[in-house]
Amino acid sequence: MTVDISEPARLGEQRLASGRVIGWAEWGRPDGIPVLLCPGAATTRSLGFGSGALEELGVRLISLDRPGLGVSTPQPGKSFRDFAADVDEFAALRGLGRPAMVGNSQGAPFALACAATGISGALAIVSGADEVAAPWFADALPDQLRGLVDLTASDPDGAERFFARLDADIMWQMVIDSSPASDLAVYRDPAFERIYRRCLGEAFAPGPAGYARDTVLAMGRWPFDLTTIGVRVDLWYGEQDTSHSFDLGGSLADRIPEARRHIVPGIGGAVLWTHAETILRTLLRHADPAG
Repeated sequence: MTVDISEPARLGEQRLASGRVIGWAEWGRPDGIPVLLCPGAATTRSLGFGSGALEELGVRLISLDRPGLGVSTPQPGKSFRDFAADVDEFAALRGLGRPAMVGNSQGAPFALACAATGISGALAIVSGADEVAAPWFADALPDQLRGLVDLTASDPDGAERFFARLDADIMWQMVIDSSPASDLAVYRDPAFERIYRRCLGEAFAPGPAGYARDTVLAMGRWPFDLTTIGVRVDLWYGEQDTSHSFDLGGSLADRIPEARRHIVPGIGGAVLWTHAETILRTLLRHADPAG
């Protein structure tokens, strides 16, 4: 199995009108079709994907640190609406228009919030974290997860304190312990493991508050209406994925008008790094070439 991952070609920080900064990383063509990446839980801008295909596809992949992770300024109490506003301002400042977006793992609801706000021109959700607080999942949740969902609903501040007990090493072990052999072949690839574990360290470098707030938002009811999303959304799940969505995105696809679901055999949650070119080619068919 080939794992397509590389260091960013360009790194930078964009200052917003509020004075906060958003950290970004880029791969591919500087003048390419912009694709914004919302990375997964407790990872940062420097974990990209598909670097080997970007030049051929004419893509400028841009990954963002969410507030409180990596080099982006913390924003206590941040909301999905706040994140969407940041992305809208970032896109305007950098001349990206309505960029295509990719939301991976815990980055999925943040990317969906942008689509619901009309910011993105097309969207790929890859191994997306599902809305676990939705009532139709109540009977499917393992007891430990059910307890965390209930805590998040009843005492979000307490839930943030709980999630703030995690660190980069605990996160890495959680990923390894919950992954099938097909994913471990990706995560244990020396180049991937080095970059991924460094990103975890970067995410927690400012402290755990950014990750904790992201997790409370992702584990609560999502305060945006998926039925209002008016762009094409492709949902990608590996058939062996047991940790991101109990129905492999089925209920998400049912609620998004222009959704298409793709189930990829032979892989679990690492599908972003094993099928990057296919995911990007599909996304680009629905993206605005001008951004």
